[in-house]
Amino acid sequence: MKTKYFFFLLFIHCLASCTSQSGDKPNILLILVDDMGWSDIGCYGGEVKTPNLDRLAENGIRFTQMHNTSKCFPSRAILQTGIYAHQNGYHRSYKQPLKNCITIGEVLQTAGYRTLWAGKHHGMEIPVDRGYHRYYGLKEGACNHFNPGKQRNGEPIPAQKRPDRPFYIDHQKFQPYSPANDFYTTDYFTKYALEWLEEYRDEDKPFFLFMAYTAPHDPLMAWPEDIEKYKGKYLSGYDDIRTKRYARQKEMGLIDERFLLSERTYTPWESLSDSMKQVEDLKMAVYSAMIDRVDQKIGELLDKIASLGALENTLVMFVSDNGCSAEVVRIPGDGKIGTVGAWTSLGPDWANVSNTPFRFYKNYSFEGGICTPMIACWPKGIKAKNTISHFCGHFIDFMPTIVDITGARYPSEFNGRKIIPMQGVSLWPVMKGEIVDRDKPLFWQWARGRAVREGKWKIVAHGKNASWELYNMDEDPSETNNLADIHPEIVSDMDKLYTSWMNENEQWN
Repeated sequence: MKTKYFFFLLFIHCLASCTSQSGDKPNILLILVDDMGWSDIGCYGGEVKTPNLDRLAENGIRFTQMHNTSKCFPSRAILQTGIYAHQNGYHRSYKQPLKNCITIGEVLQTAGYRTLWAGKHHGMEIPVDRGYHRYYGLKEGACNHFNPGKQRNGEPIPAQKRPDRPFYIDHQKFQPYSPANDFYTTDYFTKYALEWLEEYRDEDKPFFLFMAYTAPHDPLMAWPEDIEKYKGKYLSGYDDIRTKRYARQKEMGLIDERFLLSERTYTPWESLSDSMKQVEDLKMAVYSAMIDRVDQKIGELLDKIASLGALENTLVMFVSDNGCSAEVVRIPGDGKIGTVGAWTSLGPDWANVSNTPFRFYKNYSFEGGICTPMIACWPKGIKAKNTISHFCGHFIDFMPTIVDITGARYPSEFNGRKIIPMQGVSLWPVMKGEIVDRDKPLFWQWARGRAVREGKWKIVAHGKNASWELYNMDEDPSETNNLADIHPEIVSDMDKLYTSWMNENEQWN
């Protein structure tokens, strides 16, 4: 009797899966984290416990050369629109509407998708006015993870840049936003997403869910139980942690001998006092706890999608909006690192470790600033498991990938507005294991950083009057051997590409 009952349940599960997936457009879960380094998660060599991301990597693809812009709001604008920030108006500031573009939400609504966005926006417009049926989250940059608003009874004054960071629930604005005592950004962003998935579970539509977490961007804040997992694990110092991460990356086949370990830039650990070592250990423990919490919540999302019978036909993609940050924000507080009353930043020493094996950090156009871990997993669509791709990709590629996979139509005009054509290439052939060559160069420019990548060559500079450096990225993806003096003609040709690109973008601004 039990055997018959088991096969009956198995039949029902298979029937539900077939009904929801056969011939259907895929659901898409796009996960974006904030200021996280290339080597922080387990499947990229980190010691942080990320079993859910690791499981996605084991059943999908990891990219070693996927790129953002080195800064949060232009990265997010590019991810949403498929065109460069210099074309959509977000190359200098986020305090104006997007222009010359259509968003992923707008494209997918025309293809019959339910579009959902939880988390950080860092833009002028409200997502529900630009293609999203539902939105919950922070509409600006960084906020106190435990309390973005006014002081609550029984707690310290929340450490904040400003106490009036706007939050939105769909069209409803909260400024300041003073939530319940159980609030934590990562938890609440996920809470709303889970509620939406339940609300629309019986709907005959695929979904696009954009999870834009603010972790692990400073302030470093996490729940005590998560911090406890990592306290003391970093007392061995910067060099030990970085060396072990690099060794794990090589052991797992993520990188090969071409990826040299770049020169270290952190303070010698032995030069720190015992009290400073304790502080540095705690900072990294809180940072790790924040990533750990994100992974926990990703697990809850995957479990929910599985309970809907939709996981088999859901494309999950995970990226970070820039490299780990070396910025240090100094705001008065109660000094208790990891809590609501202290705004603590990770700083350049641990950022150097987080971006292993690359050079530099957020705001730089070197790989430490622009190279993000990327995982793509789609049980029904991506057949290869636990594979590594060295394809050179960019956030401009996400829009064409989503259009390609869903069969959506990318228009030349939208709501009477002229739309710039997509600038990237579809990653779908790459995900299927095909060889894809880019037919156009890639460009970066943010603040004092700039770069061009054409084929195997990359020129990069940081500083108003800084000279171009030249790297052969096929042989030296960590940018350790500057070839500018050996190949000045290549530098000159690529400089012309950069100048031409900047001049062409003038017409859009």
